[in-house]
Amino acid sequence: MKSFTKIKNEETPSIEVSPTRIISDIDPMIYGGFLEHMGRCIYGGIYDPDNKHGLVDENGFRTDVIECLKELKVPVLRYPGGNFVATYHWMDGIGPREKRPKRNELAWLTEESNAMGTDEFMKFCEIVGAEPYIALNMGTGTLDEALAWLEYCNSDKDTYYANLRRANGHEKPYNVKYWALGNETWGPWQVEQLSKEDYAKKAFQWGKALKLLDPSITLILCGKTGYDDWDRYVLQECIQYTDMHSIHLYTCADDHLANVTSPLSAERAIEITSSLISLAFINHTASYTAPNSLNYNNKTRRQPPKICFDEWNMWDEHKAPGHLGGEQAYDLSDALGLAVWLNVFVRQSKHIGMANIAQSVNVLGPLSTKRDGSGVVKQTLWWPLLLFCKYMRGKALGVHWSAGTYEGKTRPEWIRDTEETPWLDVSAALDEEEKVVNLAVVNISEDKDWATDLRFVTGGSDGQGTNIRDTNFDGVQRIGVVESKWDGKGQFTFPRHSFTLLRWKV
Repeated sequence: MKSFTKIKNEETPSIEVSPTRIISDIDPMIYGGFLEHMGRCIYGGIYDPDNKHGLVDENGFRTDVIECLKELKVPVLRYPGGNFVATYHWMDGIGPREKRPKRNELAWLTEESNAMGTDEFMKFCEIVGAEPYIALNMGTGTLDEALAWLEYCNSDKDTYYANLRRANGHEKPYNVKYWALGNETWGPWQVEQLSKEDYAKKAFQWGKALKLLDPSITLILCGKTGYDDWDRYVLQECIQYTDMHSIHLYTCADDHLANVTSPLSAERAIEITSSLISLAFINHTASYTAPNSLNYNNKTRRQPPKICFDEWNMWDEHKAPGHLGGEQAYDLSDALGLAVWLNVFVRQSKHIGMANIAQSVNVLGPLSTKRDGSGVVKQTLWWPLLLFCKYMRGKALGVHWSAGTYEGKTRPEWIRDTEETPWLDVSAALDEEEKVVNLAVVNISEDKDWATDLRFVTGGSDGQGTNIRDTNFDGVQRIGVVESKWDGKGQFTFPRHSFTLLRWKV
């Protein structure tokens, strides 16, 4: 929930936060990751068995990347795509590696070795401490294939695919909870692109069958941007079997101020999507509108689905084309934009059940492994992500702030007409166990410090750099975290182009 008052730029900004104004729980799943067979995300990113620098474990996984993901406490990892999944057949990636077929891969026009597959992904999740989240192939894949994958992962019965898992060395089921009904099936770049009508028919039948096999799973519907007619239509048709609704959005701009305000488009997307979910929920549960089919097996939905923002990030496709591996050298402006993204998720936590930064390593990653295999670079995005993952947990708090606003161009342009773009972007969280309030503030201004009236604040961490275009991509850490103390008296000054996390005891 965003509570903001616009003031004149010459007036003094203010921020008011109270630990009693609780909006909702912050689902830890909003700090999820994503691993796709794309570029160097899998091979050379998390799986690097031929590494010559001693940075792999007995499974061939990069130990430096694992330690970084553990530091973030990544709760869930999405796999295997992404666009990749539209032509991926999971059985190619199980069993002895020497017997796995190599395939042409049509999303990124590469060759897939299948050296990394389902069992390896499950092992990686176990090591990191993350829940697995699998996207199903609704392009060239079939419902039979999807049911077989679910049985392989989750069944404890004496059946073919459960026994195949046992034969591959995994007696106990993996109990994968999260399953996506395809990925961006609306996109013209997809193999087997679908209309909203065709997708809805297909997703409904797949959802019904998958829930019959394992009623405990969480099914995630393939949405679009959240503010498209696709989202409205598929929600209306499929809400009976939908536990979460997926939306995707990437933001960027060449101009710094347009870049750091572009994530506000996600705030509007979440607000619109939550309204579409509510509308579909009402239409299918109200006694005078609900079709009889919703009483199928007497399993009427009790709660509306949450939003699964399972692809999001700062992405400039001109700097980092997807077909060339999507490796972007992020600067301080991008880091501040990412902090605004995370502020949006905290403010809108009532509606979000999961979010997955795309992707976790190398491909648009906050982490970048060196091409010689000698280590990992923490890009500028890493630092705000780390502070949010570490501190912005627990309860989202209502925070009201007043500030001047940026009045220039935005990207997309419609942000200018639908959202305020304040110089200070703010969210707050309450850690009930430690009895600490955490206040996250981004000063988007390139050249102005903002002295701000606050209440009861006694300490803080700043993420800051000296120049808005500074990067860490060459391995030199120009962007990082600087810790400081404040006596809580008077105003607090938020430095120009900085992210600040303030913490104080309740």
